[in-house]
Amino acid sequence: MRTGQDLINATVPFTEASTRVSWWHVGSTFAMLAAALTGAGVLAWWPLRLACSVLAALLMARTFITFHDYMHRAILVRSRVARVLFSVYSALSLTPPRSWKKSHNYHHGHVGQISSVSVGAFPMMTTKMWREATRAERASYRIIRHPLTLLAGYFTIFFLNVTLLPLLQDPKHHWDSLLALVGHAALITVLWLVGGFATAFFVVLLPMTIASALGSYLFYAQHSFKDMHILQGDEWSYPDAAMESSSYLKLNRVMQWFTGNIGFHHIHHLNVRIPFYRLPEAMAAIPELQSPITTTLKPRDILDCFRCCLWDEERQKVVSYREAARFAAA
Repeated sequence: MRTGQDLINATVPFTEASTRVSWWHVGSTFAMLAAALTGAGVLAWWPLRLACSVLAALLMARTFITFHDYMHRAILVRSRVARVLFSVYSALSLTPPRSWKKSHNYHHGHVGQISSVSVGAFPMMTTKMWREATRAERASYRIIRHPLTLLAGYFTIFFLNVTLLPLLQDPKHHWDSLLALVGHAALITVLWLVGGFATAFFVVLLPMTIASALGSYLFYAQHSFKDMHILQGDEWSYPDAAMESSSYLKLNRVMQWFTGNIGFHHIHHLNVRIPFYRLPEAMAAIPELQSPITTTLKPRDILDCFRCCLWDEERQKVVSYREAARFAAA
């Protein structure tokens, strides 16, 4: 069984991206999103507008994955058209490239590591750190990982953490965050003025709320799940963390398509240059990738993910706050 660098080397053949195939996925996704948003904006009957808005939300999730892969230099690396397209996308969708790239690259370089603060990922404390934390530190930690924070991801994650806070902390470097804020606000304003609140709601506010909540949970579940393993100190290595601290989110084919295969997250973390449309192919071809720690979108598995709050060093497992308190009292 290959491990470490040997396993990464086995994935290299799958990093070869086809420009034609990449453009097919990107172009068709953006075209369908544009059509769904148009329907949400112009149709007269509100149930149809709602249906188009929900469809647009799912397509926004897939659109984000294409942007995500472009930023990882997995697809369309030398395309000027792609650069323009994704620049416009980032300026309207609260995904400023500088902020996103900085935090996301940090996440990839530190996946599965213990941290009490959120830097590109949801933090993970040990039970010892939790016992020694102040009330304010515990409250902050709980809020960051709370289900309502993910449900409100449009505001809490994309508007606040990805866009506004980086701008306030370093305006000179994160000037594109200002562009994203202005662009997003201008889009909502124009839609509101032209078509009224309903148009702004169905075209931007509702689909962005749904897409952001879905994306926030997917990201959470990929690194906070039952049976995950945290490697600390000298034990930590990039390939081992990819396999043991990143989940395989098993989805049906429809949701797998809408989420751009991001459920194959252990493979993505092993090699970020694999295009999203080749991740299933890599898993099918490499035996060592075929037995990952798995989670799903079933209610039981979602609850299990939200119960994975702290890393118990003694028991070498993730535990809930209640379990941590019970073990401490025993």
